[in-house]
Amino acid sequence: MKIKLLVATADKEYAKLISDNISEHHSNIIEVNDCSTLECLHETLSKRRFDVALMDTGLIKSIDTGSVDLSLILWSESEASADVPAEFGRIKKYQRISTIVSEVLERYAGISGNKQGLSSKFANITAVWSPTGGVGKTTIALAYAMARISEENEVFYLNLEDFSSVPGYFNETGKSISSVFEMLDNPNGNIKMLIKGICCNENGITYLCNPDNFDDMHILSPENIYDLVTSCAEMTDELIIDLSGAYDARSKKVFELAHKVFIVTEPTISAKVKLAQFATQNNVFETIKEKVTFIANKEAQGIDSFSGQLIRQLTGGPTGQPVGQLTGQPVGQLIGSVISIPFIQTENPKDIYKTLAESFPGSGVKK
Repeated sequence: MKIKLLVATADKEYAKLISDNISEHHSNIIEVNDCSTLECLHETLSKRRFDVALMDTGLIKSIDTGSVDLSLILWSESEASADVPAEFGRIKKYQRISTIVSEVLERYAGISGNKQGLSSKFANITAVWSPTGGVGKTTIALAYAMARISEENEVFYLNLEDFSSVPGYFNETGKSISSVFEMLDNPNGNIKMLIKGICCNENGITYLCNPDNFDDMHILSPENIYDLVTSCAEMTDELIIDLSGAYDARSKKVFELAHKVFIVTEPTISAKVKLAQFATQNNVFETIKEKVTFIANKEAQGIDSFSGQLIRQLTGGPTGQPVGQLTGQPVGQLIGSVISIPFIQTENPKDIYKTLAESFPGSGVKK
């Protein structure tokens, strides 16, 4: 269902500008009507109910708002505060319309409950995890996101690391994911609508900005994780979840929900030892092994490549054989349950993940 929005302002051109912009760019979630006179406003409200109304101070003081679930004042700094009714929330006039839409969605999300659905989608969920820090897990997650975008999918990147990598890869222009965390335990909140209102998009990847306080991540329960992940999944084609290295109740819940689990490693002794320990934990690995693809990051090309060593380590295969004899496929393609990713050196992390997107099988990224 769409949100029914009424825009009522005496500035006729501005009312039309907002209405036209929302109809063009946000028609998938908002159905908009506009009025510029008190007579039009009275007539419109007598005929139907609205979820949200944005109204000038003069208009909102002259009508009964009983047929509107959430009434908000379109307010400008030139108006005296005393003239603005205290019982109504304010949204600043003459700012970017996309910002107005985000604020409307965020405000309405807090009162609407889950009665409003934004889509009938449910994404393919890919969890990206590693038992070893510093192996390039976030770069791999974003490279895979770019690969999926190249196939004309809508992609949502959800960072659930203890300390987020988002600022290193995206411009932090939106509101914090902490507001979503706060709503997870609100029975009257609409999580999907709030996420839609505050999410950002860069290079085709939708994402949420850093938490205000990194302790916020630690207080999330498995039930909170379920609500957060399923809400994001209902908004996109592909949901890619970047997890912290710890294996805890939150990670376990994400693994349960995921259709695929990418486990990232690299050709260092520390990474190999930790991966081997994880693979022997039957109570963990055995429950997800059918979903797992191992990502051999920072691959050194050669006869006894890291991806070949990894296959032998995980399958107990013979040592000393070239990768091709074990798999029948060249390095750089999907090798059984291993994807080989080449080593790239650059100071710009954005360049790395865009280039590595080519490494994923089936990627439509042009080389």
